[in-house]
Amino acid sequence: MLFRTVAASLSLVITLVRLHLQPSQELSRADSLSLAVIIIAYVSTLVVGLRLRRGRGGLSDAWVQVVGDVVIATGLVYLSGGADSPLTFLYSLSVIGAAVVLDRRGALWAAAASVLCFATLVVGARFLGNAPGGLMPPTRVMFVLGSNALALVLIAVLAGYLSRQLSVAGGALSAREADLQRLGRLQQQILSSMPSGLVTCDAGRRITYVNPAGSLILQVDAGQVVGTDLEALLPGVLGLAPRSPRSELVVGRGLKRRILGLSVTPLDGETDALLMVFQDLTQLRRMEDDLKRADRLASLGALSAQLAHELRNPLASMRGSAQLLAQDAQDATGQKLTNILIREADRLARLVEDFLRFARPPTPVLQQVALASLLTETVDMLRVDPLARDVRVEMATPEAMSVSVDPDQLRQVLINLVRNAFQAAGPRGHVKVALTRAENEARIRIWDSGGGITEEMMGHLFEPFFTTRDGGTGLGLSTAHSIIRAHGGAIRVRSNPEEGTEFVVGLPL
Repeated sequence: MLFRTVAASLSLVITLVRLHLQPSQELSRADSLSLAVIIIAYVSTLVVGLRLRRGRGGLSDAWVQVVGDVVIATGLVYLSGGADSPLTFLYSLSVIGAAVVLDRRGALWAAAASVLCFATLVVGARFLGNAPGGLMPPTRVMFVLGSNALALVLIAVLAGYLSRQLSVAGGALSAREADLQRLGRLQQQILSSMPSGLVTCDAGRRITYVNPAGSLILQVDAGQVVGTDLEALLPGVLGLAPRSPRSELVVGRGLKRRILGLSVTPLDGETDALLMVFQDLTQLRRMEDDLKRADRLASLGALSAQLAHELRNPLASMRGSAQLLAQDAQDATGQKLTNILIREADRLARLVEDFLRFARPPTPVLQQVALASLLTETVDMLRVDPLARDVRVEMATPEAMSVSVDPDQLRQVLINLVRNAFQAAGPRGHVKVALTRAENEARIRIWDSGGGITEEMMGHLFEPFFTTRDGGTGLGLSTAHSIIRAHGGAIRVRSNPEEGTEFVVGLPL
């Protein structure tokens, strides 16, 4: 359709230029017929074009166009000299057009129609005696008709063959493209459905692809990291040998810290390009650490219970003896020394009680408690604590939820954690307390701006007798850990100097 429109437009321009240059301004019969033929070509093109745009175009429209091309070519040949016309090549274009839209059979029919029309034009002009160049000898007529017929038939055969080959190749290409698109969609579905993260990079160590699971694990936007340096996303990954057994890599800091189980593989056919597949092992390693800590705490608890039992009776005897000595003391020095003995015996007795509480925490007396109210009351009570002086205490509006807990034991845990946060934040520090619901547990978050817990401390944080504070017994966090585990929950902690420290107490709903 575009070709016919361009051809008709060029014909119109040539005709108008010729009319402008001729001396006489009056239109001849030939000029009028030429313009009429061009107008007919425009109209037929417009009609079929509208039908195609509306989706109504079909085989009949193609035949109309081919027949119209032959008729228009015949008219132009007649008007431009008949058998001697320079426009006889228009028949060839009609045959080629028929081969494009109607395949080889249509090209042969168009060639036959063109030969018939040209023969009618030449023979009719000879018999009527109105040929533009005069009468042609019979031998000349036979030669012109034969040569044009042979040329049109050969063009029809060749154009039909090329059209058929083009159609077959186009169909095969379309099928391959459809297969490729299906494979592409399948590949994208596989990569999107993979639970493992996947990252690829080119020879320049620039990231070329990150799948959705990888973006979720690394907490990045795939569109933003593609094209960036691989080491910026996975620091240390280039130090891992390709095709090596699975290795572990720690990425991120603070709340974004992740432990990855990662393998690096060269991409086949790509020079120095790499494929990295990884899983998030952070939760698994945290569970392993919790189990190891629970084993250590169980062993230490048994030892502490035995030690406390062995110390309790001697301490009671020592204190009783010190009280008797204090009654019989005759001077101030003796009285002072016996008071020291009594005071230290009481301190040791309290320490023994702490040991026993850690080793054998009392069984929780569970009852349904409005967790938001309990948390709010505890924080309001601690606002007047001397440690809270000059500390900005902020509590987000807690989400209402009811949890089965021992309120006294849970209050003891909250007091311990919040007071520790006050001490860690220090003067002009900041402490935040929040209560949220996540999955199947209630989470109490206690954050302080101190961020003083190092990676080395993390592994020993809930062990008994481990403390970072002068004068501390190291039993507060271990006791809190035991109480929460007795409730079926867990305590998690994250710390970073830039982001602060956050203790998260998870209680099952």
